[in-house]
Amino acid sequence: MSSTRIGANLLWLVPGVVGGSEDYTVRLLDSFARTPDQDMQVTLFVNKAFPEAHPRICERYPIAIAPVGGSSRPARVVAEATWLARQAHAEGLAFVHHLGGTMPLRGSVPGVVTIHDLQPFTHPEYFRPVKRAYLGLTVPRSVRRAVVVVALSEFTRRDVAERMGINPARILLVPPGINRRGARDQAEMARVREVFGLGDRPFFLYPTITYPHKNHVTLVRAFARLAASNREAMLVLTGGAGASESDVRAEIEHQGLGDRVVRAGRIPRRDLDGLFEAASALTFPSHYEGFGIPVLEAMSHRLPVLASSSTALPEVVGDGGVLLDPDDIEAWADAMGRILDEPEHRADLSRRAEGRAAGFTWEASAEALGAVYRLALERLGLPPAHRGGNGP
Repeated sequence: MSSTRIGANLLWLVPGVVGGSEDYTVRLLDSFARTPDQDMQVTLFVNKAFPEAHPRICERYPIAIAPVGGSSRPARVVAEATWLARQAHAEGLAFVHHLGGTMPLRGSVPGVVTIHDLQPFTHPEYFRPVKRAYLGLTVPRSVRRAVVVVALSEFTRRDVAERMGINPARILLVPPGINRRGARDQAEMARVREVFGLGDRPFFLYPTITYPHKNHVTLVRAFARLAASNREAMLVLTGGAGASESDVRAEIEHQGLGDRVVRAGRIPRRDLDGLFEAASALTFPSHYEGFGIPVLEAMSHRLPVLASSSTALPEVVGDGGVLLDPDDIEAWADAMGRILDEPEHRADLSRRAEGRAAGFTWEASAEALGAVYRLALERLGLPPAHRGGNGP
């Protein structure tokens, strides 16, 4: 039996730049490739930087490399409307899944689109005018034209339906999963403490790029209150520099925390996993999340979670952590202090985090993605084994 041929548009995925969307997309596709009895063949359309960053995915799928690096949005947009459209038509694809939140304004091949969040519409102040205008034009059109729309959370699903005025039945959920963890590796925890100069001191972890909505400044101010009464505690910030980088650095200096805050930047996956294992708690005061993958990762490591009570985070955290007003500095300081002062409280949060994380698996995510593709084929009037123009 021949396989249905579809495409996945990853031209937007510039390694190390798009944050949690990169991790979600790569892990989802990796899991989907390992789904048994698969009757769909997916071709990945990628930029020049993608294969070197993600060789394993490129071994699992047929790939086509676009003549763009991905860092130039205008070049990528042109490539999607021209090169990608020609490739999809020539290969006779049933549809293309655009995993970056927008579809080309023109294209003869139908599309599925993943909307990670609608932050440009709820917090336009965080975006430059050109990007805001581009997304304001393309996202609504993409949602209306898509055969199926994908969201990562029920929060985003409702937001898309209400803001874009479409039937919620057109939006399917494909939430992230998480890999199961084994027993804590004491040697690895000791190694990562040495790498980042933490010694045996307790520390809080916030692993995210310094984008404005991530609210680092509030966390630094809350940590300053804690640090005034606890000489041992540290704060570790990982992730690249975003638009709020200068504000974060200035606040750390203003609070006199230069020797108490570790700025690790982008770090290898192994080191991040080690920090998840060794930290006292995850502190995640973000104002806006379409899902919040680092929160799920932390819970999978049995790490106590202190998270913002905004947007999709309550849906993800559930009863697996503590939810706080993202702007209540005193509440964050008190919650961090309780983590350090009350071992039983911390142990309880650790158990709750592990139980919550167990409900999210990449196998379930891959099955949900398969359901999206089958629904798209059904709506296009194509059988699951639809044969592409130059298919096998």
